[in-house]
Amino acid sequence: MKSIMVLILFPLVLLSQQVRFDDYFTDNTMRIDYYHSGDSDEEFFTLNKIYKQGTWAGTTKNLVDPFNLGKYYVKVYDCFDNALIYSRGFATYFGEYQTTDPAKDGIKKTFHETLLIPYPKSKVLVVLESRDGKNILKPIHEWEIDPEDYHINTETPDRGDKVIKIIDSGSPHQKVDLVIVGEGYTKNDVQKFEKDLKKYSDIFFTIEPFKSNKKNFNVTGILRPSAESGADEPTKGIYKNTVMNATFNSMDSPRYLLTEDNKTVRDIAGQVPYDLAYIMVNIERYGGGGIYNTLGLFTASEVKWNEYVFVHEFGHFFAALADEYYTSSVAYDEFYPKGIEPLEANITALLDPNKLKWKDLLSPGIGVPTNWGKAKFDSLNNCIGHLRKVQKQELESPDLDQENRDRITKTFADSISETYKQLNDFVSNHPLRGKIGVFEGAGYSSEGLYRPTINSIMHKFDEKDWSYYKVSERQLQKMIDYYCE
Repeated sequence: MKSIMVLILFPLVLLSQQVRFDDYFTDNTMRIDYYHSGDSDEEFFTLNKIYKQGTWAGTTKNLVDPFNLGKYYVKVYDCFDNALIYSRGFATYFGEYQTTDPAKDGIKKTFHETLLIPYPKSKVLVVLESRDGKNILKPIHEWEIDPEDYHINTETPDRGDKVIKIIDSGSPHQKVDLVIVGEGYTKNDVQKFEKDLKKYSDIFFTIEPFKSNKKNFNVTGILRPSAESGADEPTKGIYKNTVMNATFNSMDSPRYLLTEDNKTVRDIAGQVPYDLAYIMVNIERYGGGGIYNTLGLFTASEVKWNEYVFVHEFGHFFAALADEYYTSSVAYDEFYPKGIEPLEANITALLDPNKLKWKDLLSPGIGVPTNWGKAKFDSLNNCIGHLRKVQKQELESPDLDQENRDRITKTFADSISETYKQLNDFVSNHPLRGKIGVFEGAGYSSEGLYRPTINSIMHKFDEKDWSYYKVSERQLQKMIDYYCE
């Protein structure tokens, strides 16, 4: 096997020029399934299975990733001339796990993951790279793969599931190919799946930049019915028999909805050419999750904010947009290391104001950083946290009868609702609403990280504000162009 160091020292003849797809690939997909294990200090990779599947869904023009996003990169080198012929950045569930307390305590976990690459004509070296604490990519694993190896599974990916084309705009090579996979829908829920599929597809194309780019998307729905409706809710003691085993309380966060059953997801989604697999979960509860270039989940429910979550999580897993909020609890510990500029397009550590990522988009005359009345916002938010804490303490009294329990619950609910209204009014009526500035508080950190607007889909505080705004819209448009050029 060739070593990674040899490849680094050799001149990569195609780094500065466009790779010709037909020189190196056939119009098929190579699916590489592997296990990713470890803790916060170390990680290991074990090959599981390689598949040859149908039409390559991705671009045949932009084969070398220009974005420098994601904790990990896959880089594919031709073994004959050492040329870099394909690369793609991505994030993983394991990468998130590494930032949690259990991982820092040395508890090792294993996750099943998948790489999708164009099917090579000859032997390739597939190199995985990971970022260190300074966001520098370093090789950590490699596989030499012969596309003629008889161990490669060539069975048809068709599983006979229900496939519904929502939008067919043309060749998958020149479109963003989105597949929405139904989870927790039984045989009796087929009509509901079809209704939900149309509903969320329609919502998606009311929001920019997707509205202006509808012709650049192919959207397909796939349903494999589950034995039961819903999803797992571990803290409630609820476990449902569903096809992809979607579960709340991922990373011990109540609202974080993900699945670790990656193989089943890929088996179902692989029945059609796809760039992105978005799992729509049939449950009446707020929650979702999105991991860049890996997976997204949202709930198809009528609860408040669920439609907002749908577009919010898409921003994560399609364009690596960061969370712009900082007041909600998360499982991560120092997800963004201090003193390091985040890679994401929509947050900054403002280490050098003269090199601000969105300097060209700043509203005229706005301050850098921007004074937005953060103290008032934080005070109202802290008030809500205090009310919830006191409510919990009062309800823990063993002497409470039901009447007093109901009275306490209602009293605190009214107070919390009123404070939320004040917060919402603060954001909705803010004089800087819609302005592009540098607002402190982002990426789960109250201090030291900044976002471009008071509110946005990636901040999700004002329920009436359905805009990514210019900074994130530009990044989303870059991604669309990458797939469609």
